[in-house]
Amino acid sequence: MSYKKNIFEYLIPRPVEIKEVEGQFRISYDTKIVLLESTDSSDYNSALILKGDIEDKLGIRLEITRSASEEDVLKVIILDRSDDIKEEEGYSLNISDDKVIVKARTKRGLLYGVATFRQLIALGGALIPACEISDKPVLSNRGFYHDASRGRIQKLSSYKKLADLCSYFKLNQLQLYVEHSFLFKGFSEVCRDDTPLTAEDILELDEYCAKLGIELIPSISTFGHLYKVLRTKTFEELCELDDPRDSEFSFDQRMQHHTLDVTNEKSFEFVKKVLDEFLPLFRSDYVNICADETFDLGKGKSKELADREGVGKVYVDYVNRIMEYCINKGKKPMFWGDIIVGFPEYAKLLPKDVICLNWGYSDCEKEDNTRKLADVPVRQYLCPGVHGWRHFINHFEMAYRNISIMCEYAGKYHAEGLLNTDWGDYGHLQDPLFSIPGLIYGAAFSWSGVSEETEINRQISRLYYGDREEELMSVARDIGMLEGNSWDQLVQFIELIRNRPAAQEAKEFYGRLKVNEPAENNKRIDEKLDELRLLITGVNDEGKALINRLLLFAEGQKLMCRALYQLGCKLFDNAQNHDECVRIAAEIETWMYHYKKIWRITSRESELYRVEEIFYQCADILREQNVNLIIK
Repeated sequence: MSYKKNIFEYLIPRPVEIKEVEGQFRISYDTKIVLLESTDSSDYNSALILKGDIEDKLGIRLEITRSASEEDVLKVIILDRSDDIKEEEGYSLNISDDKVIVKARTKRGLLYGVATFRQLIALGGALIPACEISDKPVLSNRGFYHDASRGRIQKLSSYKKLADLCSYFKLNQLQLYVEHSFLFKGFSEVCRDDTPLTAEDILELDEYCAKLGIELIPSISTFGHLYKVLRTKTFEELCELDDPRDSEFSFDQRMQHHTLDVTNEKSFEFVKKVLDEFLPLFRSDYVNICADETFDLGKGKSKELADREGVGKVYVDYVNRIMEYCINKGKKPMFWGDIIVGFPEYAKLLPKDVICLNWGYSDCEKEDNTRKLADVPVRQYLCPGVHGWRHFINHFEMAYRNISIMCEYAGKYHAEGLLNTDWGDYGHLQDPLFSIPGLIYGAAFSWSGVSEETEINRQISRLYYGDREEELMSVARDIGMLEGNSWDQLVQFIELIRNRPAAQEAKEFYGRLKVNEPAENNKRIDEKLDELRLLITGVNDEGKALINRLLLFAEGQKLMCRALYQLGCKLFDNAQNHDECVRIAAEIETWMYHYKKIWRITSRESELYRVEEIFYQCADILREQNVNLIIK
């Protein structure tokens, strides 16, 4: 039982102060959860969460009761509200031989104290070492941002599990990114090939999050990133560029062209309409209007205006209109900061107290943009990412470095919060489970500061995945680092080939992908997968789920690299091995059968069909013997 010798070192986030004392608290069938009279009705939910967790992990069903004061009886877990705890989200947790006392001033603080005790149960079972814990967060706003638009819309039950996870690791804000994936009135054409969120979904999730101390903040595209909306007959006149419906749908183009025409007053009427319908569903005082990556602004219908006033001024004027509308509706605006950092002098024209979401995803992200916004000054959150987009498997080492750097800048420049992002570029191929380690990095570092990579990975392996060898995250990290080519490269190449390009154009594009013969790298992946297979009996259900996803997605990664290599031989080197191409095509189709089953566990159909199309088009090209039917 040596793995229990110091369970406190595995707590995530690490508490500010832990004092170990003599004794042990034993959870038994007659232990009670006691709500003191200082608590209110909302704290009953904290007691229910604790009761459910104890039953799930220990098989012991405790009773909940209420008392006027701390009882002089043994075997009680006491939840207490007290003004002795000064910090808004701070708490104390005192464990002795005969009782556990969780004390906080606020609902959230009590939830967080309960969460720490739940982690001790996960680590120590029904025998918890005595201790005195005092804790509070470094940053007051700690959020997670999940893409619910570009390819994958999850089931409501999955979003609730995401909220559970956020609360367990002491995050207090959650945003779902919406472009077209809500069933607005008049969106029948936009959503006819999708499975959108509904008003009832949002209302139910908002209520669920509130019970967990999580603020569900509305996030809606109001300027850029409206590719799918603007490609409909209903809304095409609002697009900055002419004829947005002329070209075939493209994952790559969706990342580039999507901006409203600011010179058309109907564009602003559209924005007001979606805000009027969306905002009342949330109890939050905030709204994220996005307004990022407006790449087309000034290049189409607004060119004359932009030439006269400048693109930066045109951008700020339009964003100001949207923000003022939100403010008049009683909401405090947030927006993405990628455009405004290019024109920091215009930031002073924005309404007072707006929050700039300052994103940067490099593993060596510079502090320049953070400093620029601090100098204006502008209120800001720092926004790193979990690095799953465009890949089969998240790059955990990139996520760690990126999140660490941005947390350090948040402290240095007194940012008001951290919003850790999980995007779905190119169809959201990656499984949502792969984002959990990155979510935990952000939760841990925004609460208690950055810790060393091997340490946090060891903690996650033990606490969250139940891995007593503490190796699971290390192996997962290594597998992600063995990526040969990325998913977005395959997508871009298939989308190029589907239009039958000239041979030279296709060859030059393929050369930029730097495709290597994959056998040796795939062998190294296989070795790591065998390490996972050895770990699978020593982990909990979350660990088994992660390992099984890694086994499937790593096979997909290997298949893609084999396919890309053989496509190069077929199309450009006249050295094709047709039998091998046919084998890979069949393996891709078999892999997709299993991938679709995994997708449907957590997610709605959404745009699964678009992901299928890329793989099946790849298989069709591999089977084609006549190269002249593929490229000119």
